[in-house]
Amino acid sequence: MTITVLDTATEMNAVLTADEPARPDLVRVLLSPMEGMFRYLPGDVDLFAMHTMSMGFPIDRCVDETRRALGRLVAADAWNRIERALVDAVAVQTLATPDLQVPDISFLLVLGDPDDDYFMSSARGLSGNGSATGYISLTLWPTDENLARLEASAVHELNHNLRYAPGGVVWDPTSVVVGEHIVSEGLADAFARQLYGDSLGYTPFGVPHLDDDAAFEKIVSALNVSGMENFAAWVIGDDAAARFGAEPVGVPMGAGYAVGNRLVDRYLIETGKRAADALHVPSAEIIKGALGSRR
Repeated sequence: MTITVLDTATEMNAVLTADEPARPDLVRVLLSPMEGMFRYLPGDVDLFAMHTMSMGFPIDRCVDETRRALGRLVAADAWNRIERALVDAVAVQTLATPDLQVPDISFLLVLGDPDDDYFMSSARGLSGNGSATGYISLTLWPTDENLARLEASAVHELNHNLRYAPGGVVWDPTSVVVGEHIVSEGLADAFARQLYGDSLGYTPFGVPHLDDDAAFEKIVSALNVSGMENFAAWVIGDDAAARFGAEPVGVPMGAGYAVGNRLVDRYLIETGKRAADALHVPSAEIIKGALGSRR
């Protein structure tokens, strides 16, 4: 098992200091080690287009602002902190699950778009992806909150990567339901909280809805909804649905994460397990343990 935290500080600086016509190809170079993350997409993938679609930093505006943000990440020792966090988290997880097949992992840290209102406001300047085995990305803006949570954010995405690695839970796009996605977010937060505590471990946009019983009941009623096109609305919320072209369903931003945390916490309390012990527990079992006779 090898963890490679890519030196995107050097490569982002190369993009931001190059003549503008050269920047798209330099972004493609920056992302080239992550090409396998997009292996499930049809056709040839343009890595620069993926960067733009993923709320990555702009190359034709906000350049000075982005350079300053890069300097803040460097000053925060972001890359070394993330590498140490991943190594420590793998050690904790393998102790709990000794037969775990840990893949080689490439980790991409890249700045986001400070002009993107959804990214900066609704998503609080943070977007992560740990769904493709062997690849993890964090797109962020270095707010105080995001800098404080670097390790917890990285570990959250690592939990997804390990849950769906070979030998673990199978994410079948033809049959997966909202409940699996909700539970996976709750487990990832619970694992981050196990390592870094509640103040850092919760995904921030879900925190306002931890005690929202109306949102809980609404989302629990949709746990068996299938079709990944529905997940943005039911898991992340109406803001994400509107952003990504889905139909809003009346779910506040981040409420699905809050519901996932509540379900996972109930299950962990009932079973006496810690988050690391539940990495490969099927979501149906977690939901049944959390809701009991209600289902």
